[in-house]
Amino acid sequence: MSLNHLDMNPTAAPCVMVIFGATGDLTKRKLIPALCNLAQDDILPKQFAIVGFAGNDYDTASFRKMLTEEIPKYAPAPIDSKLWDWMIERIYYVKGDFLDPEAYKRLDQQISEADKQHNTLGNRFFYLAVAPRFFSPIAQMLGQCCLTKEESGHWARVIVEKPFGHDLASAKQLNKDLEQVLTEKQIYRIDHYLGKETVQNVMVFRFSNNIIEPLWNRNYVDHVQITAAETVGVEHRGGFYETAGALRDMVPNHLFQLLTMTAMEPPISFGADEVRNKQAEVLHAIQPLDPEDVLKNMVRGQYGGGIVDGQRVVGYRSEPDVAPDSNTETFVALKLQIDNWRWAGVPFYLRTGKAPRAAHDRNRHPISPHTLCSFPQHHGEKPRDQPPGHSYPAR
Repeated sequence: MSLNHLDMNPTAAPCVMVIFGATGDLTKRKLIPALCNLAQDDILPKQFAIVGFAGNDYDTASFRKMLTEEIPKYAPAPIDSKLWDWMIERIYYVKGDFLDPEAYKRLDQQISEADKQHNTLGNRFFYLAVAPRFFSPIAQMLGQCCLTKEESGHWARVIVEKPFGHDLASAKQLNKDLEQVLTEKQIYRIDHYLGKETVQNVMVFRFSNNIIEPLWNRNYVDHVQITAAETVGVEHRGGFYETAGALRDMVPNHLFQLLTMTAMEPPISFGADEVRNKQAEVLHAIQPLDPEDVLKNMVRGQYGGGIVDGQRVVGYRSEPDVAPDSNTETFVALKLQIDNWRWAGVPFYLRTGKAPRAAHDRNRHPISPHTLCSFPQHHGEKPRDQPPGHSYPAR
């Protein structure tokens, strides 16, 4: 399928969307605002419903009230009141433990009621906005309760967010666990970062621009910088962040997606498999870093306390559920080389960090620019000055 043949305004099929972990940040910050945008553009079907499932003490009425209060804080633009009325009347909530069979019976009942109320034709998909340790158990429970069974033309899908395992072995095991109860076509492994408009524009900018594409190679590009800077700290996700850190949280998913989209060769079409194959070629071409390379080509740091927009904010080690002597990085930067014809000799600089302004106000240790700017540049040129980013070194 090529871009020329894509329907630019398709309406999705009727379905019930079940959000596991519906009371978490992802639902109010990303999922519900995104669904409102789809409804605004007439892409969301009229035959649609949402069932939130989590352990927090809500019912449908109080869950709707919470969303009505919270969503305006995170929606990118004001939501039309009529659209929100339409959306909120099809949102339901089920309280339950992710490992409790009885909770899944209540969930099944609520899905059936929503299906009848909104005529969703028996289709459903399950969005796992939960801690990674719940991915496999939830999939197993869904299979045991027959909630993912496809019959009579009805479909069921399960969406798994990152991180997909914490290393290669755990990622392979997670695949095995999912495939015990789901077919491959039922599993969606997604990276919500790809939904950002800037990210979606990368391939269009590259492959639809006859001026840029011929210049997009080592003969004209000195180096490439990819930066994902967040203005907020870890907030109340300290417990999770202590097990992940900036490296696992951002680099092998979000930043590597941007890296591959920036560096990939043109695919034969814009179908999912063709694009993925070209992205995989980039990953295979990245030069591995040995321990000595890591010391020279990578830095880590933590943000400290400071003043942001006139408000005092705490440093990472003072955040809730964070160890006072934590060595978990909230900032990471690295230099990579891609060993292929197009990019040979062109360094790629990846960096990401939380609360950079707080760290900037707290202290003046520019650990990233001094280290990164000491890297040799393309063709041995003198490194160019870059804006400083400040953070505590992670000792």
